[in-house]
Amino acid sequence: MPPRRFYAPKGNHVNPVRVIACEAQPIVLEGLAKVLSQDAEFDYLGSASTLTGALDLVREHHPDVVLVDHSAGLKFLFQFVSDVKSTWVHCQPVLWVNDLAEIDCFRALQQGARGILKKSAAVAQMVECLRSVSKGDVWIESTLSEHAAGSFDRRVTPRLTPREREIVHHVCLGLKNKEIAGALTITAGTVKVHLMHIFEKTGVQDRFELAVQGRRLLGLDRVHNVSRLEGLAPTPSAEKTLV
Repeated sequence: MPPRRFYAPKGNHVNPVRVIACEAQPIVLEGLAKVLSQDAEFDYLGSASTLTGALDLVREHHPDVVLVDHSAGLKFLFQFVSDVKSTWVHCQPVLWVNDLAEIDCFRALQQGARGILKKSAAVAQMVECLRSVSKGDVWIESTLSEHAAGSFDRRVTPRLTPREREIVHHVCLGLKNKEIAGALTITAGTVKVHLMHIFEKTGVQDRFELAVQGRRLLGLDRVHNVSRLEGLAPTPSAEKTLV
């Protein structure tokens, strides 16, 4: 049985963010436990040294966030993220990495990850990441986000029409075509046509990628309301979705 560490929950903070970790290095865990246990905004519930042990903790404690080291390998890590969302849909996985390629950032988000944090990040960044994903935001640490958004940085930002920008905005909020059509007083078919043009202009592959990159296209800095985007996340083999 892999070692698992547990910490008593705090009782003096309203709805603290419940966190578990998956990390094999005890010294890293001790530092994490010290940081989170001293912050009344968090309940650090414990840790496991293996993905299997961490999934057991998710099943047992129903945490808000699971912070998981990437050293097990991406194949097993992506499967773990998918298993976490199947086990407790309200748990937000955060990958704790040294580095991650652009395509792997997107694959992680598609599988259900809601945060990608570098291990070299400052404590304040880590705390902000955990806080943000617990509220439904997507967090990609700045140096990684440059890679994740690299396909946009490497070409001229596409010029979207005012109507296309409105549709991108509503996709970022998690609305489906019928909801967008109702909000803009147009037909669902018209929304689909606009989405087709947006995909062609931007090169995004699906609605979920558009939701992640959309705020950057609109000149904003973060993705909010991602809790509504669960149904948009495609499988790795999914084609572009217009519905």
